[in-house]
Amino acid sequence: MKSFFVAAFFFIAIISSSKVIAQGKQLDYDRANSLKDLFKDKAFGVTTDIAWAKGTNQILYAVTTANGKQFMLANVSKHEKKPAFDRQVISKKLSEIIGKDVDSTHLPLMRLRFSDNDKGIEFTAFNREWSVNVLSGQVEEVRWPKRSANDNGQEVLSPDQLIIAYIKNYNLYIRKAGQKESEVQLSFDGSANDYYDDAIVWAPDSKKIAVNKVRGYKEHKLYLIESSPKGQLQPKLHTNDYLKPGDSLKQFTPVLFWVETKKVKAMSPDLIRDQYNLSTPVWRKDSRAFTIEYNQRGHQQYCVIEMDASSGEAAILIDEKSKTFIHYSGKKYRYDVNDGKEIIWASERDGWNHLYLYDGVTKKVKNQITKGNWVVREVKYVDEEKKEIIFAASGREKDQDPYLKQYYKINFNGKGLKILTKESANHIVTLSSGRDMFVDQYSRVDLPPVTVVRSSFDGKVLMELETADIKNLLNTGWKAPEIFTGKGRDGITDIWGVITRPMNFDPQKTYPVIEYIYAGPHDSFVPKNFEILPGNGSRELAELGFIVVQMDGMGTSNRSKAFHDVCWKNLKDAGFPDRIEWIKAAAKKYPYMDISKMGIYGTSAGGQSSAGALLFHPEFYKVAVSSCGCHDNRMDKIWWNEQWMGYPIGPQYAESSNVENAYRLQGKLMLMVGELDDNVDPSSTLQVVDALIKANKNFDFLMLPGLKHTSGGDYGEHKRRDYFVKHLLGVEPPIW
Repeated sequence: MKSFFVAAFFFIAIISSSKVIAQGKQLDYDRANSLKDLFKDKAFGVTTDIAWAKGTNQILYAVTTANGKQFMLANVSKHEKKPAFDRQVISKKLSEIIGKDVDSTHLPLMRLRFSDNDKGIEFTAFNREWSVNVLSGQVEEVRWPKRSANDNGQEVLSPDQLIIAYIKNYNLYIRKAGQKESEVQLSFDGSANDYYDDAIVWAPDSKKIAVNKVRGYKEHKLYLIESSPKGQLQPKLHTNDYLKPGDSLKQFTPVLFWVETKKVKAMSPDLIRDQYNLSTPVWRKDSRAFTIEYNQRGHQQYCVIEMDASSGEAAILIDEKSKTFIHYSGKKYRYDVNDGKEIIWASERDGWNHLYLYDGVTKKVKNQITKGNWVVREVKYVDEEKKEIIFAASGREKDQDPYLKQYYKINFNGKGLKILTKESANHIVTLSSGRDMFVDQYSRVDLPPVTVVRSSFDGKVLMELETADIKNLLNTGWKAPEIFTGKGRDGITDIWGVITRPMNFDPQKTYPVIEYIYAGPHDSFVPKNFEILPGNGSRELAELGFIVVQMDGMGTSNRSKAFHDVCWKNLKDAGFPDRIEWIKAAAKKYPYMDISKMGIYGTSAGGQSSAGALLFHPEFYKVAVSSCGCHDNRMDKIWWNEQWMGYPIGPQYAESSNVENAYRLQGKLMLMVGELDDNVDPSSTLQVVDALIKANKNFDFLMLPGLKHTSGGDYGEHKRRDYFVKHLLGVEPPIW
């Protein structure tokens, strides 16, 4: 009887263990490594490199076909399309010129465009520029004229071509063109640390000059040691200029010079104190004034300032303020209508990114152009004559993913809103030179691309160019990621993401879950376009026996201002409360997702977040691989970190620091960093290593000689896969 129970126990154990299948084996690694070749050339009808002719309704584009990459010429008026040129001829010519065989079915042509006269086609290949005559097929290398010795930005000719302005001994000088002895000094207060910038801007009437005077700053050097440089035994020191949060910055003062009278007037410092940046002056076409844009340090005030060329007085035209931050690096938009009589301006002042029309004379808002609980993503074209705007927005259409870009047009007065693209997909638009039609490439992660030509008047399809065929891709076992939504931390807000399963997925078995994270507040990151093999390694990782997920939590961009503001002075949040709820919702729907074995990985900001997962949320995340993380925002580049963490430097920086919180580590952590990372200071990772050692924590660390900002390259990718296989699947990875 005893032997019966023992046998039964082992039988049950075998059945139970079969549910997690033999994952992480050599066969799985081989399959993961084969995906690039397996999926290659399996999707046809996918278009790239869209270009319009300048004077006709012709379109040039590249498209994948069963016979390799083809280059097509479409005539919208005639509803015709044909090969743009003979690929064999191009292949032969390129082979002769560069001295090696070039495959005609995989011509490496990029940046396709029409020549200025529309009679030829230009492209980039082998890091050189080429031109092909459409009629003769003749291929020539385009050689751009070399810049003259004086073409260095220091000598600027007036619009009437009579006077040259330049910087000499830190000051502004002028002289008559062709007469060096006629030199006249206009400024006398320039010095090595308080000099006139060589970005000299003439007024269109050639009577005035605007130039910024620059007060210097204390340099911050980043020192990197290359341990194993090619061609020498000894290490090499690399030095880079690299400003960090809290460092001093250049300060600019716009100065107006009247050339004839030699009078000078500087802008009042009261208007432009404590700058993060100040733009180069831009003159009005009638020379009545110039404008600059002032971004206050801390990014809570952003102004458009105009300096009158008659009086020299300056006034604020637009004064944008925020209690948190102004997303100047991603959402700022300005268009001056009728030489500044009106200004179109983007703002999140009502809680969503929208367009406003300012009166350039009274400096007041005439009307809000776009309005609603949705986000303007891009202004594509402003038609001053018709007083219309073509723009992209997301989140307006009901029952659609709020990140999908749709295109619209609207009148300056906010009336006449019309949608130009309607399909529930992400739309990429290329306007014709006449702006009366556009190419629309639309897709989703689960919808193969379609390319059509539409009317800019009403969005009507004028011509169908290509529809992707993925039958061969599907025959390989490829499956699209699943788009999944779950509620965020508030139980109300929808969080959007994707779920990637292995090709041999079996719903009767269980799978550990791994999250790929990038939570940088400057954008949203879940893919919205169709892609066969993402560059983040998620599909390959899934093939080892995991389910891989990605989502955009609160604190990322392209939703409401409140959604975005979660990141303010709080990058350690990284949307984790939303991510965890989303993953739990997915696991509730799909019980085969074993979230008791939860992994996470990411690079750069994702490296900070993936390590932070084990510091701030170890009850949920168990294994993390962190690459090139900006682990302490005081150690990273100034622009990105002050934008979100604020200025001046306060206790919030330490609160979000993985270094300061390293003692909290639970779970299995692998840190990677490239020794030559000039994007994120590698010392940031090493300081985490130091803190973990001092806290007597067990972890793994990989320094990658010779690599810069990286996810690890092939070696690091292999180590990352092994780490998850060992610690989530609980099996020893295959021997290398």
